[in-house]
Amino acid sequence: MFYNLLYPLADVFGPLNLFRYLTFRSIAAFLTALVLSFVIGGGLIRWLRNRQGKGQPIRDDGPASHLVTKKGTPTMGGLLILITLTTATLLWADLTNRYVWIVLGVTLSFGAVGFWDDFLKVTKRNPKGVPGKIKLAFSIAAAAWAAWLIAQSSPASLRYMLAVPFFKDVLVPLTIVGFVAFAVIVMVGASNAVNLTDGLDGLAIGPVIMASAVFGLIAYVVGNTILTNYLYLHHVPRTGELAVLLAGLIGAGLGFLWFNAPPAMVFMGDTGSLALGGALGAVAVVTKHEIVLAIVGGLFVLETVSVIVQVMSYKLTGKRVFRMAPLHHHFEQKGWAEPTIVFRFWIIAAILAMAGLATLKLR
Repeated sequence: MFYNLLYPLADVFGPLNLFRYLTFRSIAAFLTALVLSFVIGGGLIRWLRNRQGKGQPIRDDGPASHLVTKKGTPTMGGLLILITLTTATLLWADLTNRYVWIVLGVTLSFGAVGFWDDFLKVTKRNPKGVPGKIKLAFSIAAAAWAAWLIAQSSPASLRYMLAVPFFKDVLVPLTIVGFVAFAVIVMVGASNAVNLTDGLDGLAIGPVIMASAVFGLIAYVVGNTILTNYLYLHHVPRTGELAVLLAGLIGAGLGFLWFNAPPAMVFMGDTGSLALGGALGAVAVVTKHEIVLAIVGGLFVLETVSVIVQVMSYKLTGKRVFRMAPLHHHFEQKGWAEPTIVFRFWIIAAILAMAGLATLKLR
């Protein structure tokens, strides 16, 4: 909003020219989301605690220790992320940019599905919430609509193409149906992968912040003609504005982590995890870096694969590969302390984020 209001005045009053710079507005979005989190976070958590009473229902099939250590902690903390992220984006992003609205729309749509799920959990005292098929159907519908909008907003030469990392000019042509289907898999898959990872205090938000930083840089680079020519990347005009949104996401994530650090005062819930994964997936589709997302968000992939392997192994052989899935619960069952798991998984996430970032140069 500041950009759209003050941009025309910059020619008259020189100092306002600052608002034209992506870097300045990205930093401003980061600080806005972070400071706003500190300002409203405590009050929002008290309100959630008063409204929810007993807090988030703890699953009986999870680690036994959670029945004691997690009991009574309120959920829906993702609301804090969504409120501060949305505010920062609306204040500092160029609101004429379609990509900003598409990614923000995906984030809020997935967040609404998660909120519905969390609401049923705390009101019905049922840890299952909304049936999985219904959640999946709403998520697919939102992702499909976003994928079509992304395709119509993309350059004609890239509209239905899949870019392959490590190669300068390799584009895999997809039909409109194929592109939408692939984009839906990326967005819904990323959303649910983050959701599966969100099982310990601070575990999911750390890697999300790292992935957001990497994709903020990717969005900036892909939207810059000079940088894309230098790095042999496919140029997607106007994606740089997503750096502002992702900077806001980083600030919102750090603000949430302040309250979610062990022992957590609030849980992210599906409200946050589904929204954050959907946001990363949408940015990956817009910037034509869907495959790179699997590297940058490799920790989320590992957690998801551990669940798939566990389920398939048990159905086919009656035996479990892991003591408990997702993967972080396996290490809990082995006796690792919760902070140890969280910090070591963060280290793995940082390594994978750097590996994904390296693909920008490996052409």
